[in-house]
Amino acid sequence: MELTLITLNWLDVISVAVTFIVILLVQVLNAYLHILTDSEDKAKSIDVVDRASVKECAILESRDSPPTTTTPPKTPTTPTNGKLEKQASLLDNDSHEDEDTLSLENLFPCDQSEIYASKKISFIIDELIQTEVNYVNNLKKGLANYGQLKDQEDVPEGLCGEEKQKLLIGNISEILQLHEEEILPLMLRNQRDLKGLFDEFAVHFEKNHFYCYVSFTMGKKSSMQLRQENREWLQTYQTSIKDKLGIDSFLVQPIQRLTRYPLLLQQFISEFYKSGISCKPVLTAVCKLETRMRRALDVVNQAEEIPNIEELNELDLMQLGNFRRSTEFDAQHFPTRKKYRAKVFLFDRSLVCTEIRKKRLAYRQHYHWEHVELQRPLELTTSNANKIINLLVKQQENGSGGSGGPSGKREEFSFVASEAAVVKQWLQATHKIIEIARNEHARRNTFSLPMDLVLGVIISIWLIWQYL
Repeated sequence: MELTLITLNWLDVISVAVTFIVILLVQVLNAYLHILTDSEDKAKSIDVVDRASVKECAILESRDSPPTTTTPPKTPTTPTNGKLEKQASLLDNDSHEDEDTLSLENLFPCDQSEIYASKKISFIIDELIQTEVNYVNNLKKGLANYGQLKDQEDVPEGLCGEEKQKLLIGNISEILQLHEEEILPLMLRNQRDLKGLFDEFAVHFEKNHFYCYVSFTMGKKSSMQLRQENREWLQTYQTSIKDKLGIDSFLVQPIQRLTRYPLLLQQFISEFYKSGISCKPVLTAVCKLETRMRRALDVVNQAEEIPNIEELNELDLMQLGNFRRSTEFDAQHFPTRKKYRAKVFLFDRSLVCTEIRKKRLAYRQHYHWEHVELQRPLELTTSNANKIINLLVKQQENGSGGSGGPSGKREEFSFVASEAAVVKQWLQATHKIIEIARNEHARRNTFSLPMDLVLGVIISIWLIWQYL
């Protein structure tokens, strides 16, 4: 038996040791910076501040009643006591989770056979799935017809190029991908497990996957204008490909589909009550999903107003982040002492204030979240105090604070809502947005090495040690 001796010199040992020490130091530094960033965020109060009551950071909004009078009462909808920081998404932020969602009985499966025994409920589920199949097929057909108009020989100049093509049909391909690869498959594999179907569907709203509909709606105005300018050629092209419905019908389908979802679920809930079925986990799941769908639809409808804001050209909407919601207030701009009816648009990175002029929206100001603070007026003892939010702009360290505000901050706006509940919901939304901004800020200021790089370095060192 032969013994093989491995000879190491000091250069080998030092190079390997230095590499491991550097990797270790980087990971320690990374963890330290994470802790330091979190503490700085808390100390500097990057978050929006509600000084009226810390307890109002808990869930505040109660469930809205169904729009149709024929729908029976839904499951109990008492808000939970969860904190905003633990919620996954603002767009689909369900601030009125049912207590049943947290109850122990929902952890156990129920017999769903009696649900399928109802012919009306089975018909609704079949319609939900079949219309989804039709929707996917219609989008694919529409993209085949109108997805490459720029390649047509006689295409007018107004429709030439990739940019015009994107303006014309928007992000239809992204919407198709979501439904073809995610939504339709989850429906098909959960046909006999409704709780699984509703729960998986709700996850896509929680993860903001349906934001593609918001983007589509924001481009709706440009698309309509482009179609109107090239109407004659589009009608001729429609005839040549024997499309009876046309491009207008094709491009209205996404919003029609998003509107159809909650209506089908409301029919399901109504029949569920009428049939006297006792399967609370399924009922809880469908109510939660229907709520998220309605909230997503509200945001989509609000997004349609964004392209109508006058003088908004100076802002790059892509730099503002995702749109979250809009709310109307009676606003007072302190520097100019001007009062007007305002609509405030919340984005992930910025707040945009507009003035309502009859049917028009005029851009006024925008503020990045790290530069503003929201406060409730503590000095007011009237009932109207809960309807007021003051927006303060943070000044530079060497700047002077404005009159009436604390040092280093200037009072910019006072927003007065019609109801106190509007302010609570709005504060809840802004808390979530600032949480997102804080996380992005922490990631930007953290020095770290990706794990695959670390493993690659270790493997490389091992190979060099063994074979060289």
